[in-house]
Amino acid sequence: MKLTSIEGQSVPQTVFRTRANHQWRDVSSAELFKDKTVIVFSLPGAYTPTCSSSHLPRYNELAPTFRANGVDDILCISVNDAFVMDAWAKELAVENIHLIPDGNAEFTNGMGMLVDKSDLGFGKRSWRYSMLVKNGVIEKMFIEPDKPGDPFEVSDADTMLHYINPEARDPEFVTVFTREGCPHCARAKALLKAHDMTFEEIKTGMGTGVSSRTIRAVSGHSTVPQVFIGGKHIGGADDLEKYFSCLPH
Repeated sequence: MKLTSIEGQSVPQTVFRTRANHQWRDVSSAELFKDKTVIVFSLPGAYTPTCSSSHLPRYNELAPTFRANGVDDILCISVNDAFVMDAWAKELAVENIHLIPDGNAEFTNGMGMLVDKSDLGFGKRSWRYSMLVKNGVIEKMFIEPDKPGDPFEVSDADTMLHYINPEARDPEFVTVFTREGCPHCARAKALLKAHDMTFEEIKTGMGTGVSSRTIRAVSGHSTVPQVFIGGKHIGGADDLEKYFSCLPH
């Protein structure tokens, strides 16, 4: 199997059959890449272990950092149909990148990355790779080595970020435990938004599957909100206010 970088060349011109608002929508390569700086990462298939646990989630996590470093869009392209890609995006709660179905493998074949996965019952699929594309021209490609199995060594989000900006810092991930109707929770979320901090909200209470016992187990407190920043427990809304007041201006 010969996998060759095509840096300096234009991306394949094709049309992707996507779904939007329960309707078919054709999206061209020109629409995705013209006058934009775009990261593409491609993988063997939706729902497969490495793709679901590492490859896709990390690009989604780092998307704000990529955008702060000049990237306009991030695309995950896989030889799957639109229904599968949409369902996968919903299951993993993907918010920051676009999943593009290459169901007929036209783009993947044009990239020279179409490989035979018949031994796994997959048929023809994409080899795992990533690339940085500027105005439709491929500036950099990271192609996984030709090894048995499913190597995942160079097409990851951190390698791409280091290429774009070696000095870029890993964002601090923020999680907030809240409860419906809680004014202190609303205040904590407003504080985070005022400081341009993206956060994950975990709602607690009846019907959520997250109880006060859960909150106590992870934070030592049973009240909400409980805020965590970069793995550190901050506390409630008052504690969050103090945290921000102590940050250097």
